[in-house]
Amino acid sequence: MLKKIILWLHKWCGIITGIVVFILGTTGCIYTFQDELKLWAYPEKYMISDTSVTVAPLPLSTLLSNAQNSLGKDQKITRIDLYPAKNRTWIFRALKTDETAFGHWNYYSYFKRVFINPYTGKVQHIENSKTEFFQLMLQLHLNLLLGKKYGHPIVGWSTTLFVLILLSGIILWWPKKWKGKTLRRSLWLDTKVKWKRLNHDLHNVIGFYSLLVGLIFAITGLLFTFPTFKNIYINAFNAFSKTENTAKAVHNAPLPLRYDHVQDNALVYAMAQYPRAEMLSIRLKKESDQEIDIQVRRYEKRTGVFHWLYFDPKTAHLTHVKSGDQLPLGDKLATLNFDLHTGSIGGLITKVIAFIFSLFCASLPITGYMIWLNKSRKKKKKKLSTKC
Repeated sequence: MLKKIILWLHKWCGIITGIVVFILGTTGCIYTFQDELKLWAYPEKYMISDTSVTVAPLPLSTLLSNAQNSLGKDQKITRIDLYPAKNRTWIFRALKTDETAFGHWNYYSYFKRVFINPYTGKVQHIENSKTEFFQLMLQLHLNLLLGKKYGHPIVGWSTTLFVLILLSGIILWWPKKWKGKTLRRSLWLDTKVKWKRLNHDLHNVIGFYSLLVGLIFAITGLLFTFPTFKNIYINAFNAFSKTENTAKAVHNAPLPLRYDHVQDNALVYAMAQYPRAEMLSIRLKKESDQEIDIQVRRYEKRTGVFHWLYFDPKTAHLTHVKSGDQLPLGDKLATLNFDLHTGSIGGLITKVIAFIFSLFCASLPITGYMIWLNKSRKKKKKKLSTKC
């Protein structure tokens, strides 16, 4: 009786969420390698042809002015992503969203990326990110192109049901006998059987091997969707950590003011202190804000290995530094959430694993629907035969 209830739950959760899970799996496959694919697909945006540059980058304020002038005053630059590598452009992002709007096209009031050669100040490309392929894939993954208010809850609750599907699936998969043909069929495919049996076994075997990674995908996805769940998750793991969530204060002398703009001097200091950093990021704040902050990433494709540097906006004095290593366990896992979700946490190997298992997760609704359809047809045939 209990197994029938679990089967019913598994079936209907799968029917309700199948299309969403398929979309999340396929878009997840694509987005896993979006960093590498962008460099390959858009070299004119991301790459500088002349790599023999020996001069230092122009002041950030000059580059920011060039980027802002290329867009006009109605589209404000809100973020800058900087790449110390000599062959990379710097990216100036202008973004404004309407959180209550329905649909992708209404959600973004505007979204532009300006790619600038930091050594010449030349605007190399202006991208309308609202229509860019990988951004569309990301928004399809996050909210089904319905906008945050409407799409986010659908994705979130579908992911919650996917957790129930995985857990109920492992109960249904559990072999009656852990030996012989029964065990082999639960762990491996017999390609000599008929296609209906093959489809059934494919669903079971892929579901079993996808359990752990699928749960990681689902849980890390829920952290993006539900802030309350994220707080519970962080606090639960923080309870096992002795590290306090504090930034390290520094008491060094004010920085030498090489430029007139404080932000220019702060950036020069950050790049000098972390010469091996592959990326730096600045969120532009209001002039009334109490500090300037610069995020320094050791690895371009990983968000969880970082330092945040905080500067006094008047003197460019470095006041404190926050590092991912200093965080308590819960907060540290939260900073690693993107890396875990996309598979970038271990480099190329874990990305390949994430790609494969995203594909596996996308296949489960297909094989599951086919099992359901085959059983439905079988029941109809039985009813017709009994009437005859």
